[in-house]
Amino acid sequence: MSNCLFCKIIAGDIPAEKIYEDADVLAFHDIGAQAPHHFLVIPKKHIATLNDVDDAALLGKLTLTASKIAKDLGFSQDGYRVVMNCNEQGGQTVYHIHLHCLGGRNLSWPPG
Repeated sequence: MSNCLFCKIIAGDIPAEKIYEDADVLAFHDIGAQAPHHFLVIPKKHIATLNDVDDAALLGKLTLTASKIAKDLGFSQDGYRVVMNCNEQGGQTVYHIHLHCLGGRNLSWPPG
């Protein structure tokens, strides 16, 4: 998608503070961090919303990547939250699926 923010990050057209990258996924720090640790994990394949996903293995890889990074950054044992927003009422603002991973502070519930 030529006008997708995350596709532009994947292509290297927009800089991002990358944490992890392989053939399928990219993880980078969220520029609007809501916790001391806040990063996004995205598939390199453009998928607009969670409703459009037909690849369970790819979703699993996003989750496992977030877990690995939380361990590598040293906050997995304290706890963290993994969130995917879907469509407008779900809070999605970039229409390329992405997993938020937040940690490093107590997170309240419900999220709001």
